[in-house]
Parts: sequence; C-alpha cells; structure tokens
Amino acid sequence: MAAERELTTSDLAGAADQSRADARPEPDAADVGDGSNGAGQGSTATATGTATADETREPLLPSDQSERFTTRWQEIQAGFVDEPQQSVEQADALVADLMQRLAAIFAQEREQLEAQWAQGDDVSTEDLRVALMRYRSFFDRLLVT
Repeated sequence: MAAERELTTSDLAGAADQSRADARPEPDAADVGDGSNGAGQGSTATATGTATADETREPLLPSDQSERFTTRWQEIQAGFVDEPQQSVEQADALVADLMQRLAAIFAQEREQLEAQWAQGDDVSTEDLRVALMRYRSFFDRLLVT
C-alpha cells in the first residue's frame, strides 16, 4: 500500500481553483499579492514560541482585498432580511473564495521557497523563520476563531 502524501496549501489552492472555476475567476497575481505584506516584521517571537500581539494582528490579505471582502460580507448580511437562503449561499461562496485566496498566498510563498531549494540556493534561516511564523500565526487564528 502506498504511503499517503500530506495535504499542502498548494493542494487546497488547486482544489479550490477546480471546484470554483466555473463560478469565479482565478485570482490573478495582483489579487494574491507577492506574499511580502510585512509578515514577521517587528515581531520578537521565536519560531517555536508564543505569538506576540503584533504577530497575531498581522493581516493575511492586503488591505484592499480585505476591504472588498468586508464590504461584500456587509452586503450579504444586509440582504438576509429579504433573501435569507440566497444570503447563506452567498456567504458560503464568499468564505470559499476567501479560503482559496489565503491558500493561494501561502502556496505562492511555499513555491518561492521550493524554487530556491530546487535551484540549490540556500534559503536563509531568517526566511524560513518568517515563513514558519506566518504559518503559526494563521494556524493560531484558525483555532481561536
């Protein structure tokens, strides 16, 4: 029996792309961002320590994307009185879109690191620490939300 491979953020982003391809366009590079939205800057936490208040408040999306999602959520919520079923369906689609975009951001960051490894380039411990801190921060937020 073959050993199962662990699920990655790339898998999530790809699965979301396929399942939503007919409903919404794939996020372009401008929507996904370059993954350099300041992650880990100003934080004094170690890669294995507890997240600082600044780190857990680090936005996962660029502010323009976050604002678009917030505005759309407010529209959906306002429409609940007149169309409750449609509002729930739209909320599901919005959450799925948000999850897809987050998975795409993390997948892009991982692909950049893997590309460096594949070329034989050394990835600095600091780059890896920052990446691990972003994963931990996101993981912690998912658990407390």
